[in-house]
Amino acid sequence: MSEATPAQLAPYVAGGAFMLAFIFGAVGNRTNFCTMGAVSDWINMGDLGRMRMWLLAIAVAVLGSSGLQLAGVVELSKSIYTGPNFTWLSYLVGGFLFGVGMTLGSGCGSKTLIRLGAGNLKSLVVYVFLGIAAYMTLRGLFGAFRVGVLEKVAMTLPVAQDLPSLLGLNRAFLAAMIGGALLVFVYVNKEFRASFDYSLGGIVTGLVVVGGWYVSGSIGHLAEDPNTLQEVFVATNTGRMESFSFVSPLAFTLEYLMFWTDKSKIITYGIASAAGVVAGSAAYALATRTFRWEGFRDAEDTANHVVGGVLMGFGGITALGCTVGQGITGVSTLALGSILTFAAIVAGSAAAMKYQAWRIEREG
Repeated sequence: MSEATPAQLAPYVAGGAFMLAFIFGAVGNRTNFCTMGAVSDWINMGDLGRMRMWLLAIAVAVLGSSGLQLAGVVELSKSIYTGPNFTWLSYLVGGFLFGVGMTLGSGCGSKTLIRLGAGNLKSLVVYVFLGIAAYMTLRGLFGAFRVGVLEKVAMTLPVAQDLPSLLGLNRAFLAAMIGGALLVFVYVNKEFRASFDYSLGGIVTGLVVVGGWYVSGSIGHLAEDPNTLQEVFVATNTGRMESFSFVSPLAFTLEYLMFWTDKSKIITYGIASAAGVVAGSAAYALATRTFRWEGFRDAEDTANHVVGGVLMGFGGITALGCTVGQGITGVSTLALGSILTFAAIVAGSAAAMKYQAWRIEREG
């Protein structure tokens, strides 16, 4: 495919993203893969089962992505995560607000899509407000604050911000150490080992992220576009190599639907992945007869989900990703910013849960 044109490769990229996302949506529905739920189980019940599933996905993604790079299939430095511009305040503020938002909105971006596919109308509202807020943060009102305030607080590192570059260590060695340590932590727990769904959810999610790097970074990569004579990653919104993330793709999906007749708009990797998750979850829900329409409980429930969607849209763009986009895809590159964002998201979600518990106790 080295002699192909971007137009010829675009359907393969979008199709590959859709198929991988379809698998993720179906498996995520079956296994109840939920990063907000992982934090909730840990904070409220001391149960680390779903947190271990999240960490298993990270371990698989780290090992698989580094394996692709070691084999010369992809170059992870050509993603958005590893650049030397270390916008630490954006990672912290964006990640924290995203964590608060996903708690108020009953799940992160990926869970919103999974729940939407299963008939949850609350997730449809979250989807719309998340997408609008994300677009406003990319190119609108919120973007002025993001660029003019948060992104100005940054450090320019002498090397790329991935751990192998920062520490001067071999990527394969460091990935093996980190991935291996996570696998030991995950499977040392007897209850986790006994659960097929925990392993299924973690392994499939990690492999889907690895597959995403392959689709975007290998199938969709042209070292020299015959039209511009420049390197190009086909059908990506960032113009860089991409894998799964569920904030900006929701914004671009809304844009695509609103400008449907604009022939300059194409189905990108992100748009196809968002559609794939909904379709995969819906297919599983219909096949297992678990599809159920679900609406809001009351006005407060509605407000919480609206605010949650807005916070996730702003926070996810500001931090360059969500619990999947930074928490798995970004961490698979071993980028320091992704690790910082992961911690900030967990902290924000935990803080929101503690506040909710305090409110309930006070009212009681």
